[in-house]
Amino acid sequence: MNEPSLVFYTNPRSRGRIVRWMLEEIGVPYRTEILDYGTTMKSSAYLALNPMGKVPALQHGPTVVTECAAICAYLADAFPSAGLAPALTSPARGQYYRWLFFAAGPLEAAWTNQALGVVVPAERQAMVGYGSFERVLDVLEGAIGDRRYLVDDRFSAADLYVGSQLGFGMRFGMIAKRPAFVRYFDALAARPAKVRAEELDGPMG
Repeated sequence: MNEPSLVFYTNPRSRGRIVRWMLEEIGVPYRTEILDYGTTMKSSAYLALNPMGKVPALQHGPTVVTECAAICAYLADAFPSAGLAPALTSPARGQYYRWLFFAAGPLEAAWTNQALGVVVPAERQAMVGYGSFERVLDVLEGAIGDRRYLVDDRFSAADLYVGSQLGFGMRFGMIAKRPAFVRYFDALAARPAKVRAEELDGPMG
């Protein structure tokens, strides 16, 4: 039997859980390498793949991709039969990129600063990419509204990534459980691939 061409480097207590879900959605074989903080994650072999010494990382043959949003976007394009991204020629492609990277940039930066107790003074909000925490949440709530999915009325890697950020933030009290967020995330969390991913990674702790 041939070795899977996808190798997934992760730790269950990391953002690698997002990529695990994505891998389960695309439904192709992959090998998992569990790395430990402070030891194998800082080994010379792994640092050659990801000099940041962080997980997750994905190796696909000669290609190495790091950063969760980048890995999700890469997998959606590398395995188009999974239908996790609008076609390149579709007008929906712009919205897909918008929300995927909105979550990777403004949303994650905003809730991280919120969790750390960092308050950006009103006169300095123009200096940060997200402006204010509440503005970010308001914009995202407006995008979700009563929709099931963010783009083109179908599930995509943008939903997976946005949903993962919302789910994590709400679980640990960094994002308010607004009704639209809870409804949106709960529907995504019931997807079979998400359920399988959670079983594989185990409790978050």
